[in-house]
Amino acid sequence: MKKPALFICVFLTFIGVSFAVNGQKVVSPNGNIELTFSLTELGEPQYEVRYQNQLVVLPSKLGIKLKDDTALSSDFSIETAKTAFEREVWKPVLGEVDEIVNLYKELSITLLQKSTQRQMIIRFRAYDEGVAFRYEFPAQKNLHYFVVADELTQFGMYAHHKAFWIPGDFDTNEYSYNECQLDEISTFPVSWNNGIGFKGARAANRVQAPLQMKTADGIYLNIFEAAVQNYPVMHLTYDAENKTFTSTLVPNALGDKAYLRTPSHTPWRTIMMSHDARDLVASKLILNLNEPCAITDTSWIKPMKYVGIWWEMHVGVSTWDYAGSQNAQNNGPLVATGKHGATTKNAKKYIDFAAKHGFDGVLIEGWNTGWEDWFGNWKEDVFDFVTPYPDFDQAEVSKYADLKKVKLIMHHETSGSVANYERWLDRAFKQTKKFHYPAIKTGYVGRIIPRGEWHDGQTMINHYHHVVQRAAEQQLMINSHESARPTGMHRTYPNYIAAEAARGNEFNAWSVGNPPSHETILPFTRLLGGPMDYTPGIFELQMSHYNPSKKEQVHTTLAKQLALYVTMYSPLQMAADLPENYERYLDAFQFIKAVPVNWSDTKVLEAEPNDYITIARRGKNSADWFIGAITDEQARTANVILDFLKPGQKYEATIYEDAPDAHWQTNPKAYKIRKISLQFGQQLAIPLAAGGGAAIHIQALK
Repeated sequence: MKKPALFICVFLTFIGVSFAVNGQKVVSPNGNIELTFSLTELGEPQYEVRYQNQLVVLPSKLGIKLKDDTALSSDFSIETAKTAFEREVWKPVLGEVDEIVNLYKELSITLLQKSTQRQMIIRFRAYDEGVAFRYEFPAQKNLHYFVVADELTQFGMYAHHKAFWIPGDFDTNEYSYNECQLDEISTFPVSWNNGIGFKGARAANRVQAPLQMKTADGIYLNIFEAAVQNYPVMHLTYDAENKTFTSTLVPNALGDKAYLRTPSHTPWRTIMMSHDARDLVASKLILNLNEPCAITDTSWIKPMKYVGIWWEMHVGVSTWDYAGSQNAQNNGPLVATGKHGATTKNAKKYIDFAAKHGFDGVLIEGWNTGWEDWFGNWKEDVFDFVTPYPDFDQAEVSKYADLKKVKLIMHHETSGSVANYERWLDRAFKQTKKFHYPAIKTGYVGRIIPRGEWHDGQTMINHYHHVVQRAAEQQLMINSHESARPTGMHRTYPNYIAAEAARGNEFNAWSVGNPPSHETILPFTRLLGGPMDYTPGIFELQMSHYNPSKKEQVHTTLAKQLALYVTMYSPLQMAADLPENYERYLDAFQFIKAVPVNWSDTKVLEAEPNDYITIARRGKNSADWFIGAITDEQARTANVILDFLKPGQKYEATIYEDAPDAHWQTNPKAYKIRKISLQFGQQLAIPLAAGGGAAIHIQALK
């Protein structure tokens, strides 16, 4: 790996122990955002944030409550205050752009608690698109090992803004987004969730971060976090009377939040803001707050476009299990039901399809024993991650894939039993390497074992990171499903190539599905933390195709499924439908074959959370541009100004769009394809059907 060019400029200023009446300030490089830190008369740390001279975060308390019945939240004096400025340019291993600029001003406040003589540092950073801060605990005599009982961070709002949110469920983020005013959250009926989540994990006034908001005066606000390591996920509890969010950390089985020792620090708490929604989608703030790449040689980390034995199980064509749950309960030898999907023959079929159409890989789920008894029994040792079913010859399939120059993606479903997975991890990775799989899809469906832990607790955060780090040692890439949502870790460990960690496309196959607006809000929320394996590309959109009695369907048009390859960033993208469905729509399938999954440049052309988004991307080391435009349940026109093209260069565009009579519910497969000539500065008006979209491939003419 070539070392990226790095330009860093840092200036430190000691302001001293004296404290100005108006507090210490840090201002963003462009001057639009100003954060002020101060102490109250009781020595309580607090901050406030102004955007373009408007107070957008009211004075909000800061602090940490410890389990020893003390709290790092008052009785403080300021020991030192330091400022810094940094500009860093770095190159992501895989990403949306070739280079990322990390530009910010910093204010770090060292506090001394007079009664305990304990030190705490609060570090603030101001970026052009937002602010970030974290708590730091330096090595010291009076604080070594400690238990966090609560985090007391507040985010004071100046009005009951419009919010786009999902419930604060400690065990899952697989919800559709709700839209309402902040004071309506506790009574708002949560829809489209299909009962996902576990009893006791939710609270009426608790929401998950990232939380996207829009003020009445047109400011877009987003509360999130970055670099969550050795710490639980932060949820947000809303006090409607005081218009204030308070951080809510996910507890462990004993009710404790985090076990730390000095020196250590918390994750970053982030607040992004802009009058232009596009700025939030394009922001690299979360990524920049993570540590630089920890892997010396990254040459083995490669983007992948893949197909797989997966969707056919969701639509009922085949099963993950070999024998069926009733058969397995007899405790005798497994007897095949004849519906098992991951057979040697079927795997070769997908490998042939991938080779024919130029795909990098094939995912194979249900290859290993244990699926007959995997869910709902809270059983610790369901899977061993090395034993295949009798009808899956792993060596033969691997050899066949090598012959066809197709990579395989291993699947490790843990059924929530993480202790069991960690016991098997070295053996499972060894087998993965033996059969030349470069990537692993991990799964965490079900309640966590050890019992009483949550998916979003410190124990599980440490587990997810442990798996990624051990995988890096073996030069393996990880795609996690049902995990906590990422917070920029793919900067530090780019082998964490993707994650699900939100309500994915599979919900459309067997539940009430995802509403048409779902994919328009994800770029403002889940995707801020990292690439998402959403599994787009479904062409057979109505489940009645497989079973006439089924009413479920994908809540998009076919053209929108194509557009998702551009609007939903991931260097690991699946063409999720069955091969035979693609064979019936080869003209539309051409876009999936052509679209890259690794990019040199990205432009967010228009965006409104929960309504629409249009994004243009240029392929890695390519002159070709790809555009994706999607809408919610409202038909509308995407307006595309081609000011990102090269002046003087002539282009040809292939436009995949909704037919005039297309509609996500009544006529989802109606699409048309046309070609037009383009040049720099030209404006396109692309009609989008209800629940629809458009995908455009722009090629430079010689």
